[in-house]
Amino acid sequence: MHQFTIEPVGSWAHWEIAGVDVTFTNSALWMLITTVVLIAFVQMGNKRQLIPGRWQMAVESLTGFVDNMVQANIGKQGRKYLPYVFSLFSFILFANILGLLPLGVAGIHPFTFTSHFTVTGILAVISFSIVLLVGFWKHGLKFFTLFVPHGTPLPMIPIIAPIEFISFMVRPFSLGLRLFVAMMAGHVLLEVLSSFVIDGTNAGIGFGVLVGLPSFLLMIGICALELLVAGIQAYVFALLTALYINDAENLH
Repeated sequence: MHQFTIEPVGSWAHWEIAGVDVTFTNSALWMLITTVVLIAFVQMGNKRQLIPGRWQMAVESLTGFVDNMVQANIGKQGRKYLPYVFSLFSFILFANILGLLPLGVAGIHPFTFTSHFTVTGILAVISFSIVLLVGFWKHGLKFFTLFVPHGTPLPMIPIIAPIEFISFMVRPFSLGLRLFVAMMAGHVLLEVLSSFVIDGTNAGIGFGVLVGLPSFLLMIGICALELLVAGIQAYVFALLTALYINDAENLH
């Protein structure tokens, strides 16, 4: 499980501000790298040419994809949330993909910070906070009617309302947990299979053929699956965020 260990980048990275430890860690480093790569990707495709090049086409396609998702789930009034949902989707997508790159052969060990619940949980709390702010800002106390589905019989309200409230409060936990579990499980599986490849090969030709080779072939398939999961998890996180904002915007 060493690949999930959060460590200081170097001896110089131990920082404190007013007695609070703000050490610059490998997790923070890869967040910074992800942010820089994402900004560079968007800026390289921000040329606005009449005949778009590859980078511009990629950025416009990604933006259009997220824009369609937001409008389909929130409506035209959801356009104002596009910058946030796009940033959220792109940040998670790039983080997941960068964590899967085989940079270890060059001595660089990527750190998948989305495999930590502290990170995915904070992203979920930010999304949930936006939902609460939008809901109370636009509807005031009427926002609480979200916990009473339309058409609920009066005698059932004392039963339905607490259930709806609990399910609503669980949203940030489930939102962050889903991404964390998916990314951590995939990396653990790859680690286990890689140990089979190494141990099988070191044990001799027989074990290398019987254990190492099948594990290596399975790793290739799992890596392809992990790339798919990286995109799906980013999409699911952004999609659920859009759906939750829709509840706050339209109270349904």
